[in-house]
Amino acid sequence: MKKIIRVMVCSLLLMVSAVHSVGAQSNFPKGESTSIKVMSYNIHHGVGIDNVLDLERIAGLIREEGADIVALQEVDRHYGARSNFEDQAKRLANLLDYHYVYAANLNLDPQEEGAERRQYGTAIVSKYPIIQSENFFLPSFGKEQRGLLETTINVKGNHIRMYNTHLGLDVPQRLAQVEEINRIVTAKKTPAILMGDLNAEPEAEEIQLLLSGVNFFDVFENIDNANTFPVESPSKRIDYIFASEGLKVSNQEVIYSTYSDHLPVVAEFELERTAPSQNGK
Repeated sequence: MKKIIRVMVCSLLLMVSAVHSVGAQSNFPKGESTSIKVMSYNIHHGVGIDNVLDLERIAGLIREEGADIVALQEVDRHYGARSNFEDQAKRLANLLDYHYVYAANLNLDPQEEGAERRQYGTAIVSKYPIIQSENFFLPSFGKEQRGLLETTINVKGNHIRMYNTHLGLDVPQRLAQVEEINRIVTAKKTPAILMGDLNAEPEAEEIQLLLSGVNFFDVFENIDNANTFPVESPSKRIDYIFASEGLKVSNQEVIYSTYSDHLPVVAEFELERTAPSQNGK
């Protein structure tokens, strides 16, 4: 069922569990101006509001929408029976024939000796090669660990930074997490897009602090019917796409889908040809 509704204070930096696929396309012409379509989607470990676990329909939705780069939250990796102990990022990337990177914010002992570690976190799957990735732990004050996944993606010779995050459930957490995100993102100067489930509405202090701290704009600002949660009667906008000032955006949409408890959001960006900078600085 689908229709379109138009419409971080600790500074410890840790890299955790980044895994790349190798089977996706890589032979794109270099040095072209081009457009990309991005999506942010909290997939609720692949379980829809019908309580059915089905990654194939999520992959089908991504394919149908033509999303080139997708930021995924609530992604399991050998986590448990709720997701059949599957490596969900790898499975989705294989279904799409995309590159991917996975970031484990929770990294737990296996339930049985010799089994894979139980992980939970975020991922980015991409039609284009992911040439750099790092996951930064954000201050979480002893509660569920949150992180900021940073990637650099080579889109036809254009190197663009893509960030994915899933912020905490209370305001003090989120304010500290946003401060850390601001510090990380502003350390580099190349164009960037930040996506994720921020667990706060647009007027919240933490959202305004994020926008002012990294010189981003909210691509859904002033767009009607942009709520993303809950699925059956969306009343809150907590899933976002932010972009560096100067990036040209169009076709912002909230996609109606019952395959998770959040609605995915998409937008298209025009990328002008830029010479890659060393280390993205």
